[in-house]
Amino acid sequence: MTRAAPADLDPVRAVADAVLYEGYLLYPYRASAHKNRSRWQFGVLGPPAATAASFAEEPSMAMQCLLSVEPGAPAPAEVTVRLRFLQHQVREVRRRTGDGGERAVPELVVDGVAVLSWDEAVEREVDLGPVPLTGPTDQLCAVAGGEETEPLTDATGVPVGSIGRRREPLVARVRTHAERDGGYVRLTVSVANEHAGTVADKDAAVRVSLIGTHLLLRARGARFVSLREPPDGAAPAAARCVQHRCWPVLAGAEGTTDTVLGAPIILYDYPEIAEQSAGALFDSTEIDEILTLRVMTMTDREKAEARATDPRAREIIDRCDAMTPGDLQRLHGLLRTGDARNAAPASFDTGGAPWWDPAADAAVSPGSDGVVIDGVRVAKGSLVRVCPARRADAQDLFFDGQVARVTAVLSDVDGGVHVALVLVDDPAADLHDWYGRYFYFAPDELEPLTAGDSGLPAPDPPPAEFRKENPSCASSD
Repeated sequence: MTRAAPADLDPVRAVADAVLYEGYLLYPYRASAHKNRSRWQFGVLGPPAATAASFAEEPSMAMQCLLSVEPGAPAPAEVTVRLRFLQHQVREVRRRTGDGGERAVPELVVDGVAVLSWDEAVEREVDLGPVPLTGPTDQLCAVAGGEETEPLTDATGVPVGSIGRRREPLVARVRTHAERDGGYVRLTVSVANEHAGTVADKDAAVRVSLIGTHLLLRARGARFVSLREPPDGAAPAAARCVQHRCWPVLAGAEGTTDTVLGAPIILYDYPEIAEQSAGALFDSTEIDEILTLRVMTMTDREKAEARATDPRAREIIDRCDAMTPGDLQRLHGLLRTGDARNAAPASFDTGGAPWWDPAADAAVSPGSDGVVIDGVRVAKGSLVRVCPARRADAQDLFFDGQVARVTAVLSDVDGGVHVALVLVDDPAADLHDWYGRYFYFAPDELEPLTAGDSGLPAPDPPPAEFRKENPSCASSD
């Protein structure tokens, strides 16, 4: 059964829609853009009988979440499950021929406006109703296919062609299973594409796939437990929850525990859309300001193609074209100090200086600050041996065991300490130092040395003529 979700789920559905339409359109939002050759990126459940040549996605996903059942509830605890996804739709433009028939074409221009053939998608939401927190359930969900034709006429009313839209039927199976784990209930929800036919190519596989698949769960008589930050008593049970291509997070208003979003991407608890975002841009980890500015650089011809590509692309172009300087300024967002979720917005200026400017905090001085490593104070000019331990970057392996000279000790806004280095035996070390091109390591990746320990002479200071032109590059002597 397909029903609209309750209005109080709207904020959650707004976040879910960002997942649902991820990749639906990719900048530069035109059908001819190479990026749009592969659009359906997350939560794709492909047909189970697809051949290897079709490059179909895996047909299933599953998630496990944890609930605490409220004692003394007036009714048995239950969870309402909603399955959401996109159904692929082929949009085919047809030109009217001289004999009164029609033939498919990539593009048809009607009164100066282009209409393009393009793959669309239709949003689907299946309400599976409440499932008990005892035992298993098994439901088969069928979504009908269909075909519609929209006539195209010119300004005088003369038929010039049509737009045909075609959808394949879909079949999905949703299973749930509830089991006790200590004082909690572990609920498993799995979704599988059960398309019966064999598909042999990529386009055919996409047409019978569930796209952007995700789950919305609402509990009654029970509370969901955060799997990211479970309370101490729930930590062992939370660690036993297994996820497969779907990750549950608490959703809705901060602090509420009755709603979970099961998304095909990993999110934090209580994800939300930034208040500065004026609308969807359908690009991973959207950076609205940058993408908006990129849209503004598009030529009129490119914008015309984008408008013809898809109604949602048209909305993006029109919204960006209508933006005022004030609208753009608001896309800068806010700086939040401390806990990004709970802290109040902070001004970008601190005492008249930008937050990132050293003048904002007179106590910070990378050139003279130090950090204690193994009981030894390390600061600018100190010698250290590099022992990379935190990363798997191949370049770090070349630094392993190398002797380096500290050029600065810096602290980031999260309280982390970073040590800037140049390698002592690097022939370009002085140049790197003069131009401020450093390598950065954490204190626990460094071993303090003395000049005697390293067996290396102290570095020569920069040439006098360079120091004269660059007084900030004074010797550390």
